[in-house]
Amino acid sequence: MRKVLLVGLALVAVLYGAACAGIYTAMCQPPERFGAIMSHVPDFAFLILPFRPFWMSARAGKLQVGDTAPDFELPTLDHQRTVQLSSEYARKPVVLIFGSYT
Repeated sequence: MRKVLLVGLALVAVLYGAACAGIYTAMCQPPERFGAIMSHVPDFAFLILPFRPFWMSARAGKLQVGDTAPDFELPTLDHQRTVQLSSEYARKPVVLIFGSYT
């Protein structure tokens, strides 16, 4: 009986480790792919897997305070043109705001 319990616990530990590795790998993917993967994750997984520590590690980035922001390009709100950070920064100071400022 004890051997069956140990084998069962070992199996649960291996499955939990595989699920953690899978979720962490998904979090390292580009946002579109991550969203597609997460849409298939069952709700109960959010209760038993350590999503927050994985997310903070996978999306931490490499920038430090004072580093130059990486160049990127985004469409304007009306989608008439695109704006590139480096071209805007060359003309005037730029402030990047992430999230809501209201």
